[in-house]
Amino acid sequence: MSIINRRNAILGWGVWVALKAYAKQKANEAKPGKGDYVGLNKGAIASIGAVTVAAALIAWRLKSEASG
Repeated sequence: MSIINRRNAILGWGVWVALKAYAKQKANEAKPGKGDYVGLNKGAIASIGAVTVAAALIAWRLKSEASG
C-alpha cells in the first residue's frame, strides 16, 4: 500500500485549500480597519528594531575582527 496515492493527494489538496482560506480570513480580520490606527503595530516596530540592532552588532564585530 502506497502512502502517495490519489485519495491522499486529493485529501491533502482539500486540506491545503481549506487552511489557506482560513489563514486568509484570519489575516483580513487582523489588519486594522479604516477608523483604526493604520500602520505598524508595536510588535512589528520592535522586531524591525531588533533586526536593525542585530545587523549593526554583526557588522561592527566583523569590522573589528578584520582590523584586529
